Amino acid sequence: MKHQALIDAFPAASANLESYANWLATDGVIRGLIGPREVERIWDRHLANCAALAELIPSGASVIDIGSGAGLPGLVLAIVRPDCQVTLVEPLLRRSEFLQEVATDLNLTNVEVIRARAEQVKNRKASIVTARAVAPLERLLGWAMPLVAPGGELLAMKGSNAAQEIADAHSKLVKYQVEIHQVGQAIVDPPTTIVRVTR
Repeated sequence: MKHQALIDAFPAASANLESYANWLATDGVIRGLIGPREVERIWDRHLANCAALAELIPSGASVIDIGSGAGLPGLVLAIVRPDCQVTLVEPLLRRSEFLQEVATDLNLTNVEVIRARAEQVKNRKASIVTARAVAPLERLLGWAMPLVAPGGELLAMKGSNAAQEIADAHSKLVKYQVEIHQVGQAIVDPPTTIVRVTR
């Protein structure tokens, strides 16, 4: 049901979402980017969960996704938000090659893949930096915030322990504005929890 809700929410992206789901279920598993048990949960746990993030991203934003892995959330955002320029930052060769192959196959002209660790990316900033399952917030801030343009935001996808992570990172967060958002109620259950840190 949620699969259909996601397609209904982003009808123009439906063909590419189907293609990307197929990439994840085949090459993604073969190449060890997602576990075989994740295949039946690709739509709700991964695609819809990541697409929900789109509602916090302003029109025409530049996005840097750090630790992109199999492309979650970066590739999903590039698919559902063609108005945004998305840079995928991923240090591992087999993952960065997968990202480039998918972007080429889906003809995503708004995607750039950089094979690097976040802290190696210099002279580049974006209005939005995203991360999913990269590190606890306390550590993530050190990698992500140098890439956030003034007035921009880190949107960190977190689970039920978001409030605890904010508490643990308190000393590093005092100079920023921090909010927790629940997004994607119409397309994913439970909704996606986002920690939004504004520079």
